Amino acid sequence: MIKEFLKSRFIRFSIVGFSGTIVDIGISNLLRFIFHMPEIPSITLSFLLAVLNNFHWNRVWTYPEFKNQQTIPQLIKFAVISVIGYIIRTPLFALFEKPITNFFSEIVEENFPLDANIIGHNLTLLFVIVIVLFWNYLAKRIWTYRKEVQGENNEA
Repeated sequence: MIKEFLKSRFIRFSIVGFSGTIVDIGISNLLRFIFHMPEIPSITLSFLLAVLNNFHWNRVWTYPEFKNQQTIPQLIKFAVISVIGYIIRTPLFALFEKPITNFFSEIVEENFPLDANIIGHNLTLLFVIVIVLFWNYLAKRIWTYRKEVQGENNEA
């Protein structure tokens, strides 16, 4: 029963993470390809907006029993873990974007509706977000939502 509960919690966390991914990729594309903002500032700003989105939905839906706790201390813990995830994500993004974009430059035809740079950027961002998902879930579960974890472990 506890395993099923944890699994459903992870599924909810993943759904919230997916909504944050939509925010992250959408804002990143808007800033980078419409407003021509440089890569690092655009993915940084999109990341920050995704963190706020995820904090809100995790607090309200994934861990609703924590929505009555003080917001600022909880947001600080959530943000610290997210920033560590960003620190993991940024060099991975820098490492993989060029090879992935180059790969798509070779296979995407000129008349294809999406540019290889856009495809490479988005797939790289999606790839590193999935990697960081596991760090975020475990760290936030252990630190940000610690009382809930202890309560579940006591029931086992």
